[in-house]
Amino acid sequence: MIKPKDRLIVALDVPTPAEAAKWARKLSPAVGYFKVGLELFTAGGPDTVKSINEQRARVFLDLKFFDIPNTMAGALAAAAKLKPALVNIHALAGPEAIRLCAQTLKKLKNPPKLLAVTVLTSFSNEELKKTGVKYGSAKMVSHLCRTALDAGADGVVASPLETKKLRDEFGTKFIIVTPGVRPSWAEKNDQKRVATPYQAIKDGADYIVVGRPILTAPNPLKAARMVIDEIAEASE
Repeated sequence: MIKPKDRLIVALDVPTPAEAAKWARKLSPAVGYFKVGLELFTAGGPDTVKSINEQRARVFLDLKFFDIPNTMAGALAAAAKLKPALVNIHALAGPEAIRLCAQTLKKLKNPPKLLAVTVLTSFSNEELKKTGVKYGSAKMVSHLCRTALDAGADGVVASPLETKKLRDEFGTKFIIVTPGVRPSWAEKNDQKRVATPYQAIKDGADYIVVGRPILTAPNPLKAARMVIDEIAEASE
């Protein structure tokens, strides 16, 4: 059973490693996981992940690798040396790439869990159509989830609106990380497919990702604890 505090991943979408370290120190009394994404990793590199690990917090390394299979597998092997708890790739890379990535990580000692990104939460059905995808987001997410799990991924990243459908369709023996989670007291910002922490956990998310609602709150530590309280209530 995952503790409520360990089901919240705070997105450190900040521009510098120093700022990320500051947030990790401030929030680590309540928060078990932090997300390091493209902006932060590009600015600070591997030392950013190490500095968060030093706070006895775990890292979701959110770099969404998407390339030819060998390149993706090599990148994941390098990323695993930083000891993140979770890493991700794009499911659209296809079953061959996902399978090779999964096999590469499973050869390592204490590897991170491998997640496959389905459809970004910033995508609406209209935006998907503009890229040439003929399915709506719900059908596309389901298709990519099946592809990822069949190829050996440990779980997927999917929006709150698809979480319940994935649980109903594929069961409970895989991880769902859900971004696009917004407490009722927060703005949606650029996310299109969103839900509250309570609803996301009720629908079957293992972990939820929350960034700006916490980082921009007047009292960020209190905001994080409010989200964790929602998670705990939904977990009962």
